[in-house]
Amino acid sequence: MDYIELEIELDPIQPYGDILVAQLNEINFETFTFDKNLLKCYVQLDSFNKDQCLDIISSVSSQVKLQYFFKVIKQENWNAKWEKSFEPVQINSQCVIRADFHNSNSDIKHEIIITPKMSFGTGHHETTFLVINELFNINLKCMKVLDMGSGTGVLAIICSKLGADTVLGIDIDEWAYKNSIENSMLNNVENIEFVLGDVDKIGNKKFDVVIANINRNIILRDLHLYFKKLIKGGKLIISGFLEEDLKLVLNTAKNIGFQLINKKNKNKWLMFHLEK
Repeated sequence: MDYIELEIELDPIQPYGDILVAQLNEINFETFTFDKNLLKCYVQLDSFNKDQCLDIISSVSSQVKLQYFFKVIKQENWNAKWEKSFEPVQINSQCVIRADFHNSNSDIKHEIIITPKMSFGTGHHETTFLVINELFNINLKCMKVLDMGSGTGVLAIICSKLGADTVLGIDIDEWAYKNSIENSMLNNVENIEFVLGDVDKIGNKKFDVVIANINRNIILRDLHLYFKKLIKGGKLIISGFLEEDLKLVLNTAKNIGFQLINKKNKNKWLMFHLEK
């Protein structure tokens, strides 16, 4: 899957960078990075709507000086781009995410090796960071886990390392599907099944824990399915939405039957830990 990279130079970058992130998140942009006055935004090529994107940029350009550039990132170019900039990510005292070309750290209990290719999920993004930290606060031993939108497979791999009995990872992107299998082999985990597809691939299975680090619209669409697939007392960990979405997502979840156990934020991004 090829990606569109939207690069926006803003002066000043805040609060307009956050405004752009909130609005672009609504039209399927998946990942955002800030560097001084530069905002980079990524969306799968098949999901890219240029007219909607330009409308959002235009609405903000009336308030702040900006320049923007579009670039297609081919699958075959992604690794070179990633390797050039990727540094190990320290999640907490027990977990670091690194590439196979980084040196190992024997002081860290869980070293997760990820080669993401075109799949996002290295721990650099706030949502991945938030979800991983919360997984360390849950007793996953002997649990059956579902990871929706599994991407690189990093969350599924961590669940396996933390003692999950079985993990099912599902992603609609064929590149992500293949990448997640490769990453599970790199980490020597054998109790994860990765599947190419959407929620219809879940089947009749029930789970103790469901993870969905996707985006607000898909989460809102599928919350009722997550509820159905969880056992009573099962846990749902969701992220991929912003602080502005707190009431909408939380009220929808509560109306379905979830109760909030914990919530955390990092740079405007939110994570909810819910229970059925």
